[in-house]
Amino acid sequence: MKFKSFLAVSAAFAIATPVLAQTPAEPAAPTAPPAAAPAPAPATGDVFETAKKAGQFNTFIKAIEATNLTDVLKKQPALTVFAPTDAAFQALPPGELDKLMLPENREKLQKLLTYHIVNARVDTSKIRGARGPVPTVAGNAVQVDGSSEPLKVNDATITRPDLLATNGVIHVVDKVLSPYGAAAPTPMAATPAPAAESESAPASTTAPATPEPKVGN
Repeated sequence: MKFKSFLAVSAAFAIATPVLAQTPAEPAAPTAPPAAAPAPAPATGDVFETAKKAGQFNTFIKAIEATNLTDVLKKQPALTVFAPTDAAFQALPPGELDKLMLPENREKLQKLLTYHIVNARVDTSKIRGARGPVPTVAGNAVQVDGSSEPLKVNDATITRPDLLATNGVIHVVDKVLSPYGAAAPTPMAATPAPAAESESAPASTTAPATPEPKVGN
C-alpha cells in the first residue's frame, strides 16, 4: 500500500483545525507565585531546521525524511510538533523502530509521525490551565493536560516546552505517541442486569449514548 504523498498530507493540514478544550482549574489555596520561567530562545529557523539543530531528534528527523514530510515541517505555517527525543525512540520495544523504517511500513510510520503534529500553534500559554483533546494531522486526537506540572500529552511528559521556530513551536516529549488507540477513552463496562426482570417489561437492549469529548474555545 502506498503511503500518502506530500500533497495528500498537506490537504490533511487544511482540514485539521484543533481547539484545546479549556478546563477551569479548581479553586486552590493561595500559594507563593512560582519563579518566572526563562524566556524561550528566539526562533532562528523553521520547524525542521530547529529540530535538526537541537541534536536530540536525529531519529525523528530521519523518519520525517523517509516519509516525505520534510517540506511540511519547513513550509506549513503555524505548526505544533510534539517531538520525541532519540531516547524516546530507543525506548520502543526491541525491533519496533527497525520495522517502522522498512519501506513497506512507510504509511504506518507516516501516520505515527503526523500524530505528533498539530495544524495550529499551541504554545504553553494555551496549554497551562487547560485539559482536553487536540486533533492531529493523523486524524486522531492527542490528550493534552496542562492542569498541573509537568505538562502532559497522552502518557508522555513535555520535558522542554516552547522550542520556537519561524513557522511554529516544538514541545520536546519523552515518549513516542501512538495513534493506535493510545488517546481513545476506555469504554465503560456494562452494568449487570438486575437478578429478576419483569416479563411484561423486558430490559432495553439500547446502550446509553456516550457524550462526545467537550471542546471549548
